[in-house]
Amino acid sequence: FGVPQEAVDKILTITISGIIIVSLNTTAYLVEVLRGGIEAIDKGQMEAARSLGFTYSQAMFHIILPQAIKNVLPSIINEFIINIKDTSVLNVIGVAELFFIAQDVKQKYFRTYEPFIIAALIYLFLTLTTSKLLVFVERKLNLSETPLPSSN
Repeated sequence: FGVPQEAVDKILTITISGIIIVSLNTTAYLVEVLRGGIEAIDKGQMEAARSLGFTYSQAMFHIILPQAIKNVLPSIINEFIINIKDTSVLNVIGVAELFFIAQDVKQKYFRTYEPFIIAALIYLFLTLTTSKLLVFVERKLNLSETPLPSSN
């Protein structure tokens, strides 16, 4: 495009490149999870919404998507937990992330175990926090089932 490499390097830093890479990867997985969740909803739900006068987009946003998101919520949170762990791969392109910093501390201070134990505890804290968030959101979305009266 005729743009000098120096100008591109100022805008597209290593950190920005890492964020773009992780975002694109996570987006691809999340789209597939949501697609599967939408396809798992019974076709009769859309037909019922359309027969009640909903447009296609109204039916998707008010009927189909809430059910699909509730069904795929564990997979979405699992993807975020995997995302936390997969960011350690970013050190390949030079992004200073948690595991990379632990290696740097090990080499700088000649301490083998302490930096990696601290990094493992940070990863554990992040994944446990995300898991607890999942439990909280699932409880909020869990509607109590009301029994229907018998037709007999």
